[in-house]
Amino acid sequence: MTLDKTTFALFFGNRGLFPASLIADARRELAGTLERLGHRVLMLDDNATRYGAVETPKEGAVYADFLRQNRGKYGGVILCLPNFGDETGAVAALKDAGVPILIQAYPDELNRMAPEVRRDSFCGKFSIMDVFYQYGVKFTALKPHVVHPTSDAFAQNVDYFDRMCRVVNGLRNMTVGAIGARTTPFKTVRIDELALQRHGITVETVDMADVIGRVRELADDAPAVAAKSDALRSHTRWGETPPPAFLTIAKLGVVLDQLIEEMGLDALAIRCWLELQKQLGISPCVLLSELNDRFIAAACEVDVGNAVTMRALSLASGYAPACLDWNNNYGNDDEQCILFHCGPVPQSLMAGKGCVTDHSILANVTGPGCGWGCNQGRIMPMPVTVGGLMTEAGRMKFYVGEGRITDDEIPPEFFGCAGVFEQEHLQDTLLTIGKQGHRHHVSLTRGHVAAPLVEALEGYLGCDVTRV
Repeated sequence: MTLDKTTFALFFGNRGLFPASLIADARRELAGTLERLGHRVLMLDDNATRYGAVETPKEGAVYADFLRQNRGKYGGVILCLPNFGDETGAVAALKDAGVPILIQAYPDELNRMAPEVRRDSFCGKFSIMDVFYQYGVKFTALKPHVVHPTSDAFAQNVDYFDRMCRVVNGLRNMTVGAIGARTTPFKTVRIDELALQRHGITVETVDMADVIGRVRELADDAPAVAAKSDALRSHTRWGETPPPAFLTIAKLGVVLDQLIEEMGLDALAIRCWLELQKQLGISPCVLLSELNDRFIAAACEVDVGNAVTMRALSLASGYAPACLDWNNNYGNDDEQCILFHCGPVPQSLMAGKGCVTDHSILANVTGPGCGWGCNQGRIMPMPVTVGGLMTEAGRMKFYVGEGRITDDEIPPEFFGCAGVFEQEHLQDTLLTIGKQGHRHHVSLTRGHVAAPLVEALEGYLGCDVTRV
């Protein structure tokens, strides 16, 4: 699966001292570039105001009404300055935009500096940023200070802005499901639901007894069970999984899909042991792997905080997320460690197809044969962005960093799905997240996308972020 690119509303600033042709060229060039980059655009009709741009507060009110009429159709605004632009009109137009705003200013050309052809957007961008700051209008500004819409640098800026918009819009008003109550063994993942709610994130809870009851009520030959069975067979290899265990896993998958649909879940965190092993004789790991590949962030051990982090990471990267343990040192290398979990890693982040196994660790408690559902394998070598979330004193507190999964070998007898993580100054990272009280879990996704992720979390969503 792939994520849709953000639809942008385009705003054109104007100051009447400059030629109208600059506005007409900008409307054509900016829209054309964005459409070539795969983005849909919304533009005010060029007859709605003078040149379809905004100079006065009255024209700003026209543009603000245009945004209100199209609310929900756009995920960001690109404020284009073909010339110096007018600050007051821009504030009137965009103070209630409700989405991130990227300020782009055209560069002047040294052979076109006569009064009738110069732009002065370089200076105008400072004025817009200054007045936006005074009014508390949040905005994004990127390097270089001025950039032409047809340039490679602008394409890179749009890529950054798109990723950031996806995070902002994807976390606002998201719903995460807590499947099963947090019991004492899961004290490490306690979360303040009210702190999440104040940031627009709703937590819906489901009792594990209800989930188990719904699994048992499902008929073996139900069409939904057959469809889920086919999807799971395609997702991974099943090795020696007993048919009854496979059927029960498929039924649990159907129930989780039902809950996602019923409650409109964007992410979930499930209590994955020991009730499911004792009551149903399975582990849900492979189902989480499959959900993550569908961009429904799915975390283990009722870790709601990392479910939120996983969604943020995948929105920023465009790749599926995973939740893992900070689990083992890697020999004597201080800049490497082993990240591991029992099998919720999406297949798209694995070096090859996994193979479903019994849960050999929980078998020490439940006995063998009660934990089928772990998707064993290895994480592919790749650059990664990592993060985690905790709540404290009503605040959402993230850490975000970058590193890579290497191709270093892990012993073949190592259980579950794992990879060697490498980061310069890893020991400082581990000390920081430990002293701040973060989880033993870490979320990751493919690619280095920390910069747009941090700006989204800090600049637009009001979270605290520590870079590691």
